[in-house]
Amino acid sequence: MKERLVIFDTTLRDGEQSPGASMTKEEKIRVARQLERMKVDVIEAGFAAASPGDFDAIHAIAETIKESTVCSLARANENDIRRAGEAIRPAAKGRIHTFIATSPIHMEKKLRMTPDQVVEQAVKAIGWAREYTDDVEFSAEDAGRSELDFLCRIFEAVIKAGATTINVPDTVGYNLPGQFAETIRQLVARVPGADKVVWSVHCHNDLGLAVANSLAAVLVGARQVECTINGLGERAGNASLEEVVMAVKTRADIFPVETGIDTTQIVPASKLVSQITGYPVQPNKAVVGANAFAHESGIHQDGVLKHRETYEIMRAEDVGWTQNKLVLGKHSGRNAFKTRLAELGIELAGDEALNAAFARFKELADKKHEIFDEDLQALVSDETVTPEDEHYKLVYSRVCSETGETPQAAVTLTVGGAERKASARGSGPVDATFQAIESVAASGSELLLYSVNAITTGTDAQGEVTVRLSRGGRIVNGNGADTDIVIASAKAYLNALNKLYSSGEKLNPQGDV
Repeated sequence: MKERLVIFDTTLRDGEQSPGASMTKEEKIRVARQLERMKVDVIEAGFAAASPGDFDAIHAIAETIKESTVCSLARANENDIRRAGEAIRPAAKGRIHTFIATSPIHMEKKLRMTPDQVVEQAVKAIGWAREYTDDVEFSAEDAGRSELDFLCRIFEAVIKAGATTINVPDTVGYNLPGQFAETIRQLVARVPGADKVVWSVHCHNDLGLAVANSLAAVLVGARQVECTINGLGERAGNASLEEVVMAVKTRADIFPVETGIDTTQIVPASKLVSQITGYPVQPNKAVVGANAFAHESGIHQDGVLKHRETYEIMRAEDVGWTQNKLVLGKHSGRNAFKTRLAELGIELAGDEALNAAFARFKELADKKHEIFDEDLQALVSDETVTPEDEHYKLVYSRVCSETGETPQAAVTLTVGGAERKASARGSGPVDATFQAIESVAASGSELLLYSVNAITTGTDAQGEVTVRLSRGGRIVNGNGADTDIVIASAKAYLNALNKLYSSGEKLNPQGDV
């Protein structure tokens, strides 16, 4: 029987550190539910000490998730660890993940601590964490550039102190697969007590090697991989969960391990995270890209038709590509709607929210006769992503766009409950709409990203728009969906403005594993 490879998902923590990828508490809970449905072993829900919002989200996820372990990151100081301990307290299974930097450059320039002080602080951190849980993970930040002898020393000390998982991060994505594998092999061989802990890796993708480094480590003894949906993460991202899992499954002849992941939930998870964060998946992305199982070449098409394995090493249905089938129509009832939302892991706050969402569903069904799971996700996002008390709200929009004429837009908004009207011209209908909104909002923000994606196929498909705004160092995403792309754009822009207006600013954690 093969050994278990623990899948540790950090989409909600490291993934959220991507610029503009901050999620609301409700969005984090939706993602966490999908991760649990996918049978992820450990969900790193956030960094409890980073902000009150992060603490609340971790606490809510700990109350919600029953099967997966819920984890909070914490620096190796008492305040961080106690905040993490309180945040995970409601969890059926909770973990504290504490870290401190171990590379010479980090210890000298960032921590300004001697190696002896770093070891002492790490041991103290394990002791504080064990007051809350027996499941304690220790990470040596920037292990990829740390001295091997010092790593052996600090890992031995934290194992004696009670750490149960030892994580070796390639924090800046500097290592090559052979080099990283040799580091893991030596650590497993040299550290006293190595057989008493789970060895973990957390690789960044700065050189495009995060997955390769992670898999190389698994071959020499690592039994936990830290990864994210779609490889989301700051800079070039993290190891991609879907690629790691499917590599292990597809090459079972090579890997002595297996995961417990329900791979049919991979594509739904990918689409949900992409929708919420506003980070689109490139079409040629492995496993979850739109073209991952598409065959354009006539030779390839002929081969696949004759025998699938000629050009396909995985089945599309095994990763969830068949799950966007028609599920509901205009004659579907409220109970069928509610049941399908539950199957998708979507829970609305009470009957009032359900009734509002159902009314929106009926409205959409009149415009678009075939309603897919992706449509439901987008429809409900308009309910859950938007702040409860919208400062800016779209009441009316009219756009005039003619060949040879400058497009014009007129909008009516409510601003703090008061109705305001404005009109503007622009280079296109969307630009004119944004100009009209800005003439009212006067937000002073900078538009960093405008992205449009068709949620499903067909000319009646909903358009899903992502708008990324920046103001005063704060970056937010706004999302909107509608069969009218200009209306979807206005919704997305106002959603971003509402996030900028809200006071729930997320503080960036100090440090990265």
